[in-house]
Amino acid sequence: MRLIWLFLGLAALVLIPFFIWEESLTAFFSTEETVNWLRSFGFWGWLVGIVLLISDLLLPMPATLVMAALGLLYGWLVGGLISAFGSILAGALGYELCRAMGLKAARWLLGKKDFEKANRINQRIGGWVVALSRWLPVFPEVISCMAGLTQMSRRLFYAALFCGSLPLGFTYATIGYTGNENPTVALLFSAFLPPLLWLLIRPIFRRKVATS
Repeated sequence: MRLIWLFLGLAALVLIPFFIWEESLTAFFSTEETVNWLRSFGFWGWLVGIVLLISDLLLPMPATLVMAALGLLYGWLVGGLISAFGSILAGALGYELCRAMGLKAARWLLGKKDFEKANRINQRIGGWVVALSRWLPVFPEVISCMAGLTQMSRRLFYAALFCGSLPLGFTYATIGYTGNENPTVALLFSAFLPPLLWLLIRPIFRRKVATS
């Protein structure tokens, strides 16, 4: 039960700033405004874009819009790489910060029973959850924090994080680059490629568990 409450609490921490600053963020973060703002930094616009994507950990940042702006500015390839890298950094930071709290803090927050339950969930479907969560609003960094707190294997987490973040970054950068007004196909691609990639990579982890 503590596991559920902790998850909801982390989700609330992400949502509360969104409700507070929703109007200001909506007004500022249009594609045109974001592109112009990034351009104002000259050569360092790409770095500012990465910082914006990382700040999604604490602020209700429209990450996909930032990715689209990066695609428009730098093209689908470079913009996609920057977008994917920013998404990976955001997930990695949330994971590592929460993992650094250590086992004692995790067991104190969750209790022994829920901590063991979280470990079983990580082993069974943790990779799926991390990979799929990258294209959902709110949940990506919440899931990353939960993975770190519950001490999910680093190899498992980062493999799933890459599977989710790479398609997401390239998809939205391509939408921004092409100015696609009907991005349904691209969005479906972004949604279904992460589980497909994880489906291919997952057997590696299953073999390691079986032989350990």
